Amino acid sequence: MYELAASLSKEDGLVLGELGSVLLGLGIAAYIASRIRLSVVPIFLLAGLFFGNGGIVALDLSDEFLDLGAQWGAILLLLLLGLEYSAQELFESVKKRKSLGAVDLVVNFLPGAALGFILGWGFLGALTLGGITYVSSSGIASKFIKDSRLESRESTRRAVGVLVIEDLFLAPYLPVLSALLASLGVATGLISISIALIVTGIALLIGARGFHIPHAPLVMGDSATLLLTVFGSALLASGVATYFGFSGAVAAFLVGLLLTGDVAIVARVRLAPLRDLFSAIFFLFFGLSVDPADIPSVLIPASVLALIGVFTKWVTAWWAVRDLQEDNAIWRAAVLLIPRGEFSMVIAGLAATSLFAVELQALTLTYVILTTLFASIIMRTVHSKAPNLEL
Repeated sequence: MYELAASLSKEDGLVLGELGSVLLGLGIAAYIASRIRLSVVPIFLLAGLFFGNGGIVALDLSDEFLDLGAQWGAILLLLLLGLEYSAQELFESVKKRKSLGAVDLVVNFLPGAALGFILGWGFLGALTLGGITYVSSSGIASKFIKDSRLESRESTRRAVGVLVIEDLFLAPYLPVLSALLASLGVATGLISISIALIVTGIALLIGARGFHIPHAPLVMGDSATLLLTVFGSALLASGVATYFGFSGAVAAFLVGLLLTGDVAIVARVRLAPLRDLFSAIFFLFFGLSVDPADIPSVLIPASVLALIGVFTKWVTAWWAVRDLQEDNAIWRAAVLLIPRGEFSMVIAGLAATSLFAVELQALTLTYVILTTLFASIIMRTVHSKAPNLEL
């Protein structure tokens, strides 16, 4: 270890210092954002653009380092997202709100799919961009709920139900999309998709059947053991999936869904503080991978798509709470559904080897920033109209 530390050059030390300064700055920015009720996601993405290749102050980071950092961030973030719900909870939400899930899928998936065809990206581009515009950010929504103390609201519970249904949709969607984007032959592609669906089905079936993993305090009682076991399982699954041509991040998500019972409960509690850290790393590295020079060419379609996305999520919110008598119920639910974030970025990352990857990543980054800013502005506006009430 000492030899390894001694072998680091002055340039390596400079890179470490630069990264430390960036993370320290992001911590301060995140604190300020929380005080003014603004999501930190746009800040992390803009910081990535600022310090990435082509940015104003470019960090001296290799492509290998950026790719590895983005993959680690995605794997760990999706693992924790998978831990948020059990498969049994997912299926129960679908049973209660079938029509709501259908409305949400149709009105939010179609605009992205249509733009994919308009931009000439073909079926795969439409399928990818449709998923990006469809899925809301569970991470941002949970932060909004916590900051505004909305846990007890019925409109909040219904909005969370929408997020749960979207997570269930992503369970088969992500593996299938990953297999399709791998550009395999017809026979190999069908086999890969079949395997992806089978693995996903098994994961969901185990959870839906109430398979219980007991938490043995003598075995997994300390945080170190739990961290090593859960992270090791996710990384092992990700490595195997990557070796066979699937997405490692998707595999980590399925591992999170598979962990049920006491182990999942304990893991959620003990790993919760790390979620924001992994989220920050993921968004920062995604921003570092995008060249700011690619943004102007997609600014108009991203802006139009963001405005449509605000409206379509408002439609979903209206459908969800149309029978409630709460004040601002529609906008309260809409604020939680409008932001797109981690899953949209993951979907764009899956298409990293596609012909439209550069445009897609720039468009997705811009789209996520705009929808998140719109949601933050709406939240502040509604709150300012009733400063003595919860949002």
